[in-house]
Amino acid sequence: MSSAQPPARPLGPELALSENLEAADVLVIGLFSGDDGPTIAGDGLNDTADLLAQLRTVGAKGKADEVTRVPAPESLGVGSVVAVGLGCADDVNAEQIRKAAGVAARSLAGTASAVTTLSTIDLGAAAEGFYLGAYSFTAFKTKNGDDPLAKVTLVSTASDAATTLERSAAIAEAVSTAREFVNTPPSHLYPAEFASRAAALGTGVGLAVEVLDDVALEKGGYGGIYGVGKGSSRLPRLVRLTYAGGDDSAPKVALVGKGITFDTGGISIKPAANMEQMTSDMAGAAAVIATTVLAAKLGLAINLTATVPMAENMPSDTAQRPGDVLTQYGGTTVEVINTDAEGRLILADAIVRACEDGPAYLIDTATLTGAQIVALGNRTPGVMGTDEFRDRVARISQSVGENGWPMPFPAELRADLKSNVADIANVTPHRWGGMLTAGIFLREFVAEGVQWAHVDIAGPSYNTGGPWGYNPKGGTGVPVRTLIAVLEDIEANG
Repeated sequence: MSSAQPPARPLGPELALSENLEAADVLVIGLFSGDDGPTIAGDGLNDTADLLAQLRTVGAKGKADEVTRVPAPESLGVGSVVAVGLGCADDVNAEQIRKAAGVAARSLAGTASAVTTLSTIDLGAAAEGFYLGAYSFTAFKTKNGDDPLAKVTLVSTASDAATTLERSAAIAEAVSTAREFVNTPPSHLYPAEFASRAAALGTGVGLAVEVLDDVALEKGGYGGIYGVGKGSSRLPRLVRLTYAGGDDSAPKVALVGKGITFDTGGISIKPAANMEQMTSDMAGAAAVIATTVLAAKLGLAINLTATVPMAENMPSDTAQRPGDVLTQYGGTTVEVINTDAEGRLILADAIVRACEDGPAYLIDTATLTGAQIVALGNRTPGVMGTDEFRDRVARISQSVGENGWPMPFPAELRADLKSNVADIANVTPHRWGGMLTAGIFLREFVAEGVQWAHVDIAGPSYNTGGPWGYNPKGGTGVPVRTLIAVLEDIEANG
């Protein structure tokens, strides 16, 4: 079965470099706020007095993410100027530049070209922000509004500007690739199709690709993936993407991502309200696939394998039932108390398989629990795992603006997963600490000695509200930037 895959299209604007201002439809600049009024941020403009006076006249304050558009002085060679607020100069960092560029890009829908001096403050952040802010998912729309911003020229005189832009563009494209997967509706992205698209991306950058279908999964003892997926007519898959970027002494890393292409909850069916948002339940898998492809494009000197389980969780006469016992890959038996706690079942199989490769580090990421949103909100991933690596991943996540937060594994919660009929139950009899107990369940399947982090992205991976910063409504691409930054840190420091 094959879906009607929409034709490929650019995922973001063309990004170009220049040492000086170039002709464009719009010039984008930054404004700092201050007690005496706004001031123009960055370099690249010669005479700013008239422009600043004009901006002050129309009420620009320079507050973070404020957008003010005015006609351009004739000397600038552009039609108009968009000034985006950065807030107080002392507080500006890469993430604020990234968000400001995203806000500006979104305001410029329908514009053919822009040139910006935000890049003189932070070229990489500006490039990512413009690319991600201009992203729009229109694959299935027959009547579009304005086209997104088509081209951005970034002003920079830095000696490493070309290298910086190449890396940032690759990262932004990977984030947008994850967004594309998340935003594609389940009618068009089901396990077999998801596996096919992942395999095509992997093959395109020279990765070794292995795909196990439902027959191979059942025969191979992948009881979690097969048990969850057997209730759907669109049967499960397991995809393995391997990147050999280093020699035998290079760090070996495993990535695992939850790929539930749609989640009804199974027999323990979800309420109808907002169930359509479960198109995003494969965001972890999307991020892992995009990151693995990105690692190959960047040529990281590591050895990396992504193990990605894919299933559709449906209620039917073949679906698993509450009270069933399944045998995970590796032999652990699990009592299925709630079929809506399915993500941990497919992840457990994948984690055991990933650990067979002997990685030093393993990161899994998943839209695993509504409890993550209750505990941390819609924009803060929860990071759990072995203490040292958990803290390392969270620290790196915060440094790139995805803001992962380290969470504990209270010892007493493990007892709540006891089962009378199996080795472990898939949920506790209560709802307290649900994000943590899901992580504790996964810990049972991580091999001894593996440095492990589990990143719960139930809220941050899918924006159900209005656009903000460089994030659109829908898929955000979280945590691609965290994952690639961790891989680069492992490459540099082991």
